[in-house]
Amino acid sequence: MRAYVNNAASGRANARVAFAAAAVVVAMIGLAYASVPLYRLFCQVTGFGGTTQRAERAPERAGERAMRVRFDATVASRDLPWRFQPLERAVDVKVGEERMIHYRATNVGNFTSTGTATFNVTPVKAGIYFQKIQCFCFSEQTLGPGESRDMAVSFFVDPDIVKDRGLDDVGEITLSYSFFRHGTNGGKAIRTGAVD
Repeated sequence: MRAYVNNAASGRANARVAFAAAAVVVAMIGLAYASVPLYRLFCQVTGFGGTTQRAERAPERAGERAMRVRFDATVASRDLPWRFQPLERAVDVKVGEERMIHYRATNVGNFTSTGTATFNVTPVKAGIYFQKIQCFCFSEQTLGPGESRDMAVSFFVDPDIVKDRGLDDVGEITLSYSFFRHGTNGGKAIRTGAVD
């Protein structure tokens, strides 16, 4: 009788441990899926890491101060066979002036692949003054073999930058985008419509 009671208690304890372990796994998977949107929200609210801000439209009038904005592009995943570049390397803008530029991504691989872009601004302290109206960041882009796509970024430099004495030395801002592979299957890129 005593062995039966000990086995029953041991079975309940094992069930509790298994349930707790399963709950931890489910919570970790949920956090993994929520991490990108939560990180994006945190960066947008705080300007952390040179994160730009979002705006509906540019101010009605541009200021006098001129800024040079440079554009950088990288593919940060070996499993994403893309060529990615800005169509313009740099532009000169007045603070408050809206400007649109384009990046081009080309799938140089022989299979369809999907990427997601992240971005940052340097110098980091200028990130809160770089306002994007339209961009392709954090949205999935799928390209077939040999396919190219031009993607627009519409932006302005907030005129309040002239009030920030800590940015008097900033005459140039760099907007950098990095594409990462989106979607994996056992650590390998998902291949659909493969061409041999």
